[in-house]
Amino acid sequence: MRLDKYLKVSRLIKRRTVANEACDNSLVFVNDKPAKASYDVKPGDIIKITMGERTIKVRVLEINEHAMKKDAAMMYEAVE
Repeated sequence: MRLDKYLKVSRLIKRRTVANEACDNSLVFVNDKPAKASYDVKPGDIIKITMGERTIKVRVLEINEHAMKKDAAMMYEAVE
């Protein structure tokens, strides 16, 4: 699944266009490398998102094309 779609489906970022812009502005890193929106996300990848003062770092656990709001948080786990 594309990175921008994963960020939206997992609800890490609310809208896909915002996820796309974050990738274009090098605010999203996958495995410590700047990632483009078209990056193919795989289980085990570490995603780091910087939005203003806040930084989110998660490990991809699973990939679902369509996730309900209650299931979205099960797609990743927080990493320190």
